[in-house]
Amino acid sequence: MKADLILFNGKIHSFNTETPNVTAVAIKDGKFIAVGNDSSVMELASEETKIIDLQNKRVVPGINDSHIHLIRGGLNYNLELRWDGVPSLADALRMLKEQVDRTPNPQWVRVVGGWSEFQFAERRMPTLEEINAIAPETPVFILHLYDRAIMNRAALKAVGYTKNTPAPPGGHIERDTKGEPTGLIIATPNAMILYSTLAKGPTLSYEHQINSTRHFMKELNRFGITSVIDAGGGFQNFPDDYKVVNELNEKKQLTVRIAYNLFTQKPKHEFEDFEDWIDTVKLYQGDDMYRHNGAGEMLVFSAADFEDFLQPRPDLPENMEAELEKVVRLLVENRWPFRLHATYNESITRFLNVFEKINREIPFNGLPWIFDHAETIDERNIERVKALGGGIAIQSRMAYQGEYFTDRYGAKAAENTPPIKKMIEMEVPVGAGSDATRVSSYNPWVSMYWMTVGKTVGGLQLYNETRLNRQTALELYTRGSAWFSQEQTKKGDIKVGMFADLVVLDRDYFTIDDEDIKKIESDLTIVDGKIVYANGDFSSFSPPHIPILPDWSPTNIYNGYPVRSGLQSAIEKNAKADAKPKLTAQIHSCSGSCDVHAHNHDVARMSNVPVNNYNAFWGALGCSCFAF
Repeated sequence: MKADLILFNGKIHSFNTETPNVTAVAIKDGKFIAVGNDSSVMELASEETKIIDLQNKRVVPGINDSHIHLIRGGLNYNLELRWDGVPSLADALRMLKEQVDRTPNPQWVRVVGGWSEFQFAERRMPTLEEINAIAPETPVFILHLYDRAIMNRAALKAVGYTKNTPAPPGGHIERDTKGEPTGLIIATPNAMILYSTLAKGPTLSYEHQINSTRHFMKELNRFGITSVIDAGGGFQNFPDDYKVVNELNEKKQLTVRIAYNLFTQKPKHEFEDFEDWIDTVKLYQGDDMYRHNGAGEMLVFSAADFEDFLQPRPDLPENMEAELEKVVRLLVENRWPFRLHATYNESITRFLNVFEKINREIPFNGLPWIFDHAETIDERNIERVKALGGGIAIQSRMAYQGEYFTDRYGAKAAENTPPIKKMIEMEVPVGAGSDATRVSSYNPWVSMYWMTVGKTVGGLQLYNETRLNRQTALELYTRGSAWFSQEQTKKGDIKVGMFADLVVLDRDYFTIDDEDIKKIESDLTIVDGKIVYANGDFSSFSPPHIPILPDWSPTNIYNGYPVRSGLQSAIEKNAKADAKPKLTAQIHSCSGSCDVHAHNHDVARMSNVPVNNYNAFWGALGCSCFAF
């Protein structure tokens, strides 16, 4: 048997201890057919084999996010201005202003999750005054985690919020002294007010949704993501909102493997949703690129314990157990795997009471099921999860909300939130993920930084003794996550017979400094034996460029998370596209005085202080109004 593709001269990380010191792999028909040293693998080459020299770079198994919202995120990716990883609020507001100037009526400018006020040099949120000054006529909607959203006056008008608009239960509309909405809406703690308001905005055309989804997958490939489990989501309706990924799969244009769970959208009618799906959807229907994965993460709305750490822990209603039991009993009877959003230990105790009651009557008997999040689960409840054969999918939400959690519950409680080490020690299946895009960023290396270094994106040291080593964190994001779609024999490692999904990293994850982990990107991403992303030394292997639609999309300028190319190159591209001022003026407003404090940025820029590297200390702070 001869290989379709051979990669050699690499530092290839496999969890298979039987093949140490791997430097080469051979791939045929989308699977690994050889894993070993250069000389042995090269024996499988023919004249038709594509051969790539890895240049001694680090290679890891394809990253698998066990809880993300790719399908919904893909439909909207080209609509959204991403603040993920932006170092200062001044930069973020400049990006917002530039996008407002480009966005045509009646479209909105949306910043939807993936950022925290603590990542900014200024350590604060944008104000309503700043947003209204930037966008007097274009609607702007800025979502911060699942705790609040900021809307300018134009957005309030677009959604029809007036002094007579009532807030839904668990939500709050801030009002001025005259009773008029100010533009701030708050989850207290029910995030439905945030979902429903965002859903009022214009959507992309079907053609543009196809394009948007392809670019979102390319962005995930950029960070080495080759597989995900889509956890459904609010206002993500099956089957209508799944047509795009269905079509892309039929056309062989998916570049990320997707296993999807079905998420009920009908409060008080959840049972009917799942009853209908069980009758019409075959469990695990699909193929190795796109397949069904069971029910959840929303099973019944009464069981939703929203993770807004700015608010007190919610007490779930008394009728929750009866409603949850009815749905879970249906799922277990029909052998459908399920997953359930579960933040707090108090909620988890009640959920497990329901599961154990059902198990006594209808044994789970190996049926896979999942708790998502589990930030404050205790050791007793981890034991109960294990006894019932469940797994726990953890996400990097504390990297974005750790400051809020610590303020409310204290640093000691935060040290074990979530208790990942304890879960692993107790041999419960654990998979890592992000919960992107509306909470955390989709960047898996920020998540691995959080797990191994123990810090939030704002630099708060959450964990010391409970930090994971780098191999364990990577294993949770690869082999660990494969359990959550019951594909652990197919993917998650670089091993003969497994799917040929791997990532060539631009820096060595195992040897770089801690702070560099969150800067990692892929130089080469391979899915199903095919190159889906290539950069740097491997740019010549890059797939053909796909134009970004519509042409005013924020993706056309900023193109996602600003790591390697950074905000600087995005603004450089913007300057060329829009004939705006010089690059330095784009980044730091150096053409004149500071818009906030009236100091002269040009003096700062021409000094010996290194303000032009925005990733460095003075670059982030100096021209964002702190140093001068």
